[in-house]
Amino acid sequence: MASSARLARALARCTPIRVSKPGHVIAARIQELIVSEVLRPGDRLPPERALAERFGVGRGHVREALKRLEFYGILQTRPQSGTVVTSSGARALESLIANALALDTRDFDSLQETRSVLEVHAATRAAREATAAEIAALGHALDEFRAKVARGEAGLDEDLRFHLTVATAAHSPVLRSLIRLLTPGVITSSLADDACGGGRHHRALEEHAAVFAAIRRRDPAAAGAAMLLHMRNSKKQRGAGGGSRARISDRRQAGSSTL
Repeated sequence: MASSARLARALARCTPIRVSKPGHVIAARIQELIVSEVLRPGDRLPPERALAERFGVGRGHVREALKRLEFYGILQTRPQSGTVVTSSGARALESLIANALALDTRDFDSLQETRSVLEVHAATRAAREATAAEIAALGHALDEFRAKVARGEAGLDEDLRFHLTVATAAHSPVLRSLIRLLTPGVITSSLADDACGGGRHHRALEEHAAVFAAIRRRDPAAAGAAMLLHMRNSKKQRGAGGGSRARISDRRQAGSSTL
């Protein structure tokens, strides 16, 4: 009886197995190719038959994936041209973020809240999904930030690199792409509002260290909570700075190239 009770308790802790549909997997693979710029706007995809053979599935699954991506405006089927990548993927998102960074202060606060949701989710996922190599890369990014702060520098580039490394470790191409586009502009706006003044970079370093520690010990809840605290403190400090709105976009691409 004792053995049966132990087995029952063990089975109760098991979580349901989620098996992805082939169409969803194919759509995700194509999105990854677009985010990584292997496929670019205007590029034509192979015919359905060729894709079906490549993925080892029936043409119906390929058709489902293509229709799914067409629905979101990522792909477009053109007569005599086949299925092509539209310009409404990462490039359209980048344009959207560029416009959003020019919003007034109240709307920009909403943009920061959106960034916070993405960053917290990324940290939570990273604690579950990060490989040993990615955790090592995150530790290296933290060390670089620590070195800059020790020299009395704000270390904005290193701050950014840490966040982008967390996004990579989350293993979600769409989430990573959104953070690559949104976070650099939000971070660099602190140059105008002096959000790194008053010792803020020292506190930010401590908060980064807490996020890293939680990811390293594979604690998703703690990683998300540490990132949420970091986001709230950053927003609070920026509000205290009360400076002018930044209109910075050029550094976003320089920052995103570190990934």
